[in-house]
Amino acid sequence: MSDTAVSLQGPDFGMGVPISTIVDGGMLTGHTHGAPVVLARRGDELFAFDAYCTHYGAPLADGLLVDDTVRCPWHHACFSLRTGEALRAPALDGIACWRVEQREGHAYVSEKRERLVGQPPSAAAAVVPQSIVIVGGGAAGNAAAEMLRREGYSGALTMLSADPAGPCDRPSLSKGFLAGTATAESNPLRSPEFYEEHGIELKVNAQVIAIDPVIRQVRLADDSRHGYEALLLATGAEPITLDVPGIDLPHVHYLRTLADGHALVARAETSHRAVVIGASFIGLEVAASLRLRDIAVQVVAPEAVPMERVLGTQVGTFIRDLHERHGVTFHLGTTVTSIDTHGVTLMTGAHLDADLVVVGIGVRPALAVATQAGLAIERGITVDAYLETSVPGIFAAGDIARWPDPLSGERIRVEHWVVAERQGQTAAKNMLGRRERFDAVPFFWTEQYDFSLAYVGHAERWDAAEVEGQLDAEKQDCTITYRRDGRTLAMAFVHRDLPGLRAEVELEKASRDQETLA
Repeated sequence: MSDTAVSLQGPDFGMGVPISTIVDGGMLTGHTHGAPVVLARRGDELFAFDAYCTHYGAPLADGLLVDDTVRCPWHHACFSLRTGEALRAPALDGIACWRVEQREGHAYVSEKRERLVGQPPSAAAAVVPQSIVIVGGGAAGNAAAEMLRREGYSGALTMLSADPAGPCDRPSLSKGFLAGTATAESNPLRSPEFYEEHGIELKVNAQVIAIDPVIRQVRLADDSRHGYEALLLATGAEPITLDVPGIDLPHVHYLRTLADGHALVARAETSHRAVVIGASFIGLEVAASLRLRDIAVQVVAPEAVPMERVLGTQVGTFIRDLHERHGVTFHLGTTVTSIDTHGVTLMTGAHLDADLVVVGIGVRPALAVATQAGLAIERGITVDAYLETSVPGIFAAGDIARWPDPLSGERIRVEHWVVAERQGQTAAKNMLGRRERFDAVPFFWTEQYDFSLAYVGHAERWDAAEVEGQLDAEKQDCTITYRRDGRTLAMAFVHRDLPGLRAEVELEKASRDQETLA
């Protein structure tokens, strides 16, 4: 069956479809004028929009309608039903909306409606900053820059990135990009022309080393300076390095930047045996991607069960068994003491042969500039509900920000892509005076072989992990609920997209209720 035939499934909406076939809150996939379209119903209103998410192409009809929005089933992007605007990351581009007419109990979808996204009214703040500087070119920084322009900001906008490349799709580096299923051309988030067209001055290889909050100026390593009226720190996190003999050998790799990704792929193409140091999400995703390249993989980690602290014993045991079924060998409860040209030596004295070594033992927030500037720091940059730091006019977003979480009643810091993008978007609005609280429930996902897990909420500490459903070699279909003192803080979903979206909505409601009580 051709791709066109697959994409044009369902009824021809141009010919009309009985409205009664769509229940309130339901969606129906069809097509019109050769394009796949979803027809959705909210009460007496009907909405028609593009059938696929602009992030990774998920079918939106498998998602969830929430108020006047539709949420993507895979990675929880959110689009306006009325305008098609991408309201929440990870989708950065909107979807097209189509005109719907109701006649004699039938709905007819005709032409696309004109989209006004990218041409919103001018910013409504009493005092709009004339110049904004963003320090960092990762998820948060890029999302903030784009949102500023979408919100109508027309002032000077500079993004300073220490990375030699522009913003890239970092989650793909350990997944599709390393596995060889995603192309290098698909990895940059935007083209250089995009930044030029939107008036975003993107400077790469631009290492900020100091901030002067008094005169509102940042200084770079080359001693150049940039003034600002509002500043966003989005410096992200840095890989924790391994301090053992041989760590600087050419076959040893970390994976954080696009350059790291290219170097690792190039090495993988000529490697036969790999050792992955660390059983973190990135370490295990790297292991899975290398196995898809038919490279023999051994994983070394100090814990007894991979991911046990985050996901619990049952899920961690399943993940270990999953990798073992794909040929991965684990060396748990031990660490690497040295690396040589032929492999690694463990604390136990064992030597593992390897022509490729990947270190994935975690990251730490990049706080040097924030510390120099005198910002309040407590295991991250302390920000308020609007993502503003202790210094007025300076905001922080992404891996470095520790914000008040109403659900847990604690300050939390989350090192995940979608959280960083959404915080960048909220910070952008607040730099324009919107006063919008950051209340999005944290979300992340992992993919390893045919295993996919989506996680909503944040349970830094939990005392109960309840598994409902089946999670074994025969079937992967379950929900894991993480509670502390009887309160649900997070939930993980294995191949249960729609329940994951519904749980996100419920956790958002619980979070708002806690804010009201506070």
